[in-house]
Amino acid sequence: MTQFDLCRQDCVEGMSRLTNESVDLVVTSPPYNLGIGYRQYADRQDRQSYLKWCAKWAAQIRRILRLNGSFFLNVGSAPSNPMLPHEIVIELTSASGGFLLQNTIHWIKSITIATRRSGAHFNPLLRHGEADAKRQVRVEAEVKTHGHFKPINSKRFLNDCNTWFIPYETIQSREKERPHPATFPVQLAEWCIKLHGVNRIQTMLDPFLGIGNSAVAAQRCGVKRFIGFEIDEAYLAEAKLRIA
Repeated sequence: MTQFDLCRQDCVEGMSRLTNESVDLVVTSPPYNLGIGYRQYADRQDRQSYLKWCAKWAAQIRRILRLNGSFFLNVGSAPSNPMLPHEIVIELTSASGGFLLQNTIHWIKSITIATRRSGAHFNPLLRHGEADAKRQVRVEAEVKTHGHFKPINSKRFLNDCNTWFIPYETIQSREKERPHPATFPVQLAEWCIKLHGVNRIQTMLDPFLGIGNSAVAAQRCGVKRFIGFEIDEAYLAEAKLRIA
């Protein structure tokens, strides 16, 4: 049974109250500064102000993350702003940022064979301190065969594959079923949890909770404790409904 601590609070302020090295796993997706229409957050800052803000919340994550912890950061981009994910990673792995980039995972959320267009997100795996030995974590993966996605017959090592094909679930009403302008699938967070190792997680954190897909993933995987921060009352209420 997962213990949930979900708070309507700015994540920098909320994380400042957590003790040093008290979190094992962070899975999150911050605003991308691409002008997305959030309810309580203005998603357009000048570039340097945005990167300084990223450094501010990342410094709190670094402080509270255990030395053998993992930080999965899901970051999107746009044709008008293709370098943003890389600039964020450079900021977080600089001397002042203090993180180590262990891997880069590309989440392919859609693909169109005829036009050769695809939708992908940049998902760096960051570590604080020395990276531990490679873990053999088995989970179900998917491969594309003749333009179709299907589960592979045998288990696949996720840490041997840095391209994840995870489409969104089909929904009938975005307003009712996915009332947030920028979400990642529950399965994406589940794979992050399993890659780190469920039995190695006492506490998991998502500082940008949104409607709580990471919390649902923690619940499904049996994570012992989950902490989430969200500034929007409506998004937080939806997150609580999803884990109820």
